[in-house]
Amino acid sequence: INMPGMGGLEATRLLKAQMPEIKVVILTVSDDSEDLFEAIKSGADGYLVKDLASEEFFDLIAGLSRGESPITRDLATKILEEFARRARAPSELPQHQVLTGREVDVLRLVAAGKHNKEVAAMLFISGNTVKFHLSHILEKLHLQNRSQVVAWALRHGVTSPEETK
Repeated sequence: INMPGMGGLEATRLLKAQMPEIKVVILTVSDDSEDLFEAIKSGADGYLVKDLASEEFFDLIAGLSRGESPITRDLATKILEEFARRARAPSELPQHQVLTGREVDVLRLVAAGKHNKEVAAMLFISGNTVKFHLSHILEKLHLQNRSQVVAWALRHGVTSPEETK
């Protein structure tokens, strides 16, 4: 999750964007639910915590070749509990809440008229990562282009007319 230079989640997003067929398994010390969910959202095919017994680790990794997702039972339980919690929660969340924090950052800067290179420099990410986030924003919000992103951001209060000048 936390690597020097580029975090594991950003690396996962880039790998999956450029090579969607590649299998990515996060191996980490973090059993934090948010890290787990962000890894899944980033495209990870599995998530393992480093304190696993070696037999279980190798068995879970071998499952990749059988089409299984390497994840322990306790982490699977967290995922199921989160789905159950969301099913009980009100479903009328504003659409921008389906975006990750980083996608909202990109959305605000794009809506403010920044070009991809400017967004990348301001957020300390690569231009490819900006494109990746922007494609997810368009997909999640069912938009077609940057102009619609600006209009959507204004309509939903993500940015103001003053910020888009």
